[in-house]
Amino acid sequence: MTSPEVISSLTRVDIPTREGTAQVRALRPDGGVPREGTLLLGHGAGGHADAADVLALTDLAGDGWTVVLVDQPWRVAGKKVATRPPTLDIAWRDIVGSLADGDWQERHTLPLPRPWVYGGRSAGARVACRTSVDEQVDEQVDEHGEARPGAAGVVCLAFPLHPPGKPERSRAHELALPVAAGLPTLVVQGRLDPFGSPAEIRAAVHGPSLTLQDVTGSHSPSRDLAAVRGHVADFLGTLTDARCDPIQKPRSTPR
Repeated sequence: MTSPEVISSLTRVDIPTREGTAQVRALRPDGGVPREGTLLLGHGAGGHADAADVLALTDLAGDGWTVVLVDQPWRVAGKKVATRPPTLDIAWRDIVGSLADGDWQERHTLPLPRPWVYGGRSAGARVACRTSVDEQVDEQVDEHGEARPGAAGVVCLAFPLHPPGKPERSRAHELALPVAAGLPTLVVQGRLDPFGSPAEIRAAVHGPSLTLQDVTGSHSPSRDLAAVRGHVADFLGTLTDARCDPIQKPRSTPR
């Protein structure tokens, strides 16, 4: 895993959103030259420390990926718990819009190559699923008339299928959004996760675009980090091997 010293040394870049100021930190590929794509990673709903499984994915910079850690406005503002899902989605859309702007990338000397993959842990995984099929993102163009990159895939760490002990409050419909749209979607789930076991996810969501990998542990970020990283690396490899076009054609959100 990338050392804490490297993570703490990353420059935090403010991004204004309709929900307040967000921040991003980027780990560039070894040598600073992008060779693959860009992985955007959101965090969970509580706490301010970076979760270990999210940090484990920063090692993918060694595989040629640009890894962008996204801090939602509530976290930047120092609040203890996340705001409601609609506000998280609004902020994510605004963040994506800024990052996709060529002038923004040039101004910050931060090229963000395609394909783009949306990802996150727990609540961040829910945001990635909901916004990955957002036509507002897919149809946007920059001031030069070039299409902004939508998501070419989704990575979910510890997807919270339901609150612990309350399976009737299922969020399967959120995970089903990218799956039903045919968007390659990876879920890495702890076998003992009280927010939804791998078996529960298999029973709730179906589709050829869904890849479900179970690992030891629960919802805790201190799961089998090597396995988490390996599963995500393999998934990203399938996207680049297929030379996937990250600019998704406008599609209707599944109902």
